[in-house]
Amino acid sequence: MSLADKNEKIEEKVVASYQKIEQNTVSAYKKIEQSAVEGFDKVSNQFVKKLFSKDGESIEATKARLKENAQKQGGQK
Repeated sequence: MSLADKNEKIEEKVVASYQKIEQNTVSAYKKIEQSAVEGFDKVSNQFVKKLFSKDGESIEATKARLKENAQKQGGQK
């Protein structure tokens, strides 16, 4: 086995290692991002429920009503 062949094998192993590190890093980032978004949505939904919902109104209905009101208000300026 020549020196060039040995270097090529080392290169392949290093590249494979970096690709695995890259995949793990991206996967971890996506999990963190998803957790952050889900946490924000939970907090946001609780604020909408406590502050803006009317008796018996669902969170989705409250958000739709608030969005509609905001669009009406935006058009009056």
